[in-house]
Amino acid sequence: MEMLNNATAVPNPVDAAALDRRVADFVRLAYGWMCVGLLLTATTAALVVSSPAILIAIIRSQPLFWTLFIAQLGIVFVLSARVDRLSGAIASTLFIAYSVLTGVTMSFVFLVYTGESVATMFVVTAVMFGAMAAWGTVTRRSLDGFGQFLFMGLVGVVVASIVNMWLQHDGVAFVTSFIGVVVFTGLAAYDAQRLKVMALASSAGQQGSYAVAGALALYLDFINLFLMLLRLFGGRRR
Repeated sequence: MEMLNNATAVPNPVDAAALDRRVADFVRLAYGWMCVGLLLTATTAALVVSSPAILIAIIRSQPLFWTLFIAQLGIVFVLSARVDRLSGAIASTLFIAYSVLTGVTMSFVFLVYTGESVATMFVVTAVMFGAMAAWGTVTRRSLDGFGQFLFMGLVGVVVASIVNMWLQHDGVAFVTSFIGVVVFTGLAAYDAQRLKVMALASSAGQQGSYAVAGALALYLDFINLFLMLLRLFGGRRR
C-alpha cells in the first residue's frame, strides 16, 4: 500500500484528479469484465445442462473432464503470472475462455442442487461479495497483512478439498466449506483494494490486461464463495 499512498499524495490538484479518474476507470473496467465473466459462465452452464449429449460426454470421459480442469488452471496461471507481457486483447480472450470452461464444469451444480437453492445462494453471494468489495474499496486501512493470512487459509482449503476427494468425509467437507466462506469473503475485500494498486502500478498500455487480471481475481472470489455457500446451505435434488 506504500505505492498507493505515495502515488496519491500529490500536491498538484490537477494531477490528483487525473489519478482519481485513472483509478475509477480501471475499477469500472475490472468489475465490468467480472460481470461479463459471470454472465458467460451462467449462460454456458445453462446451455450444457440443456444438452444431455454434452453432459453424458463429460460424465463418461474422465480424460475430457481433466483436460477442462487443467486448461482452467493453465489460463489462471498465464493471466496471473504473465499479465505484464499480455496485451489487453489476449488477456480478455483468455478470460472469456476461462469463463466458458468454468460454465461447462459448473453445469453439474444444476444436477446436484435445486434451481431454487442455486438462485438463493447466488443472491446471498452477491450481497456478501458486494458488501466486502465495497468495504475493501473505501477503507484506508491496508489489508496486505490480512491478505497473507487469507492466502494461508486458501492453501489449507485447497489441500483439504483435494484430500477429501478420496476420503469423502461429510465432517471434513463441512469444515472446509465453512473456512472457505470466511477465506473468500475476506479475499473479496482484499482483491477489491488491490485494484487501486494495480491501476497505479500499470502503465497506460497495460491497463487493459491488468484490469482483466483484477477481474479474474474478483471472479474467482465470487465463484468460490458461491460454491462454498451452496455446499453448506444448498438444497440437493433427490
